[in-house]
Amino acid sequence: MTQTSIGSFITVTRDGAIATVTIDRGDGRNALSRELILDLTATARSFADDLETQVVILSSKGAFTAGADLKDPVMDRRRANGLLERRHMVRIGPDMCDAWEKVEQVTICAIEEYCIGGGAALAAACDFRVMGKSSYMRLPEIPLGMNMSWHSVPRLVALIGPARTKRFVLYGEKTSADECLTWGLADEVVADGAAITAARAWAEKTAKLPPNAVRMTKQSVNVTANALNHATTFMDLDQYALATTSEDYREAIKAFLEKREPKFTGR
Repeated sequence: MTQTSIGSFITVTRDGAIATVTIDRGDGRNALSRELILDLTATARSFADDLETQVVILSSKGAFTAGADLKDPVMDRRRANGLLERRHMVRIGPDMCDAWEKVEQVTICAIEEYCIGGGAALAAACDFRVMGKSSYMRLPEIPLGMNMSWHSVPRLVALIGPARTKRFVLYGEKTSADECLTWGLADEVVADGAAITAARAWAEKTAKLPPNAVRMTKQSVNVTANALNHATTFMDLDQYALATTSEDYREAIKAFLEKREPKFTGR
């Protein structure tokens, strides 16, 4: 067994054919700062030339993630000098999710407590999701005046269908582990604290299979399910850049900070 660190918040433990990636920002919330997003991208890409690892478990200490770190000053798009720089700044989220989707090894996401916003987009880019009984997923972007980007909408449609994707994306409501399982967004629900153990069982079962056939099957399924993904998400960045210049976006953020209901006008 070997253990390496990538950046400040990620540990990769390799045990035979199984690698476990653990996110730990030390606060139990694991919000996605710019540094963490870039390190998660680098972690996914690090498996490209790894012929020993056949399964990658993505886990965390504490909650899976609270979503984008709004307290990270580097994540503040208002600091961008014009639209070109803003588009460049917001690329890191979809780039991270794309990198995890492109991992040739089977990827299993172990989710405890909550998985919010960009965290749910990241989980959807993995092959399987195991959730603790009390955990939930939530996408707060639309109620906060943004579009749901990070190339996640077509992935969600492929997993749970169009109507459930609309419910999940539009309303920003908590979706329990049991409901995620019913929808197909989760593949197994286990006792709280047991997600990593269950993910390890999935990984051990997968690691016993012939690696070439597994990788080819994963590629075939993903190409079939995601054939139109680029055609439907290539404007994600521009939609996000436009949405976050609206009065509704500013009102949504202000209302969130003031803990009141927003008043949207479509402006």
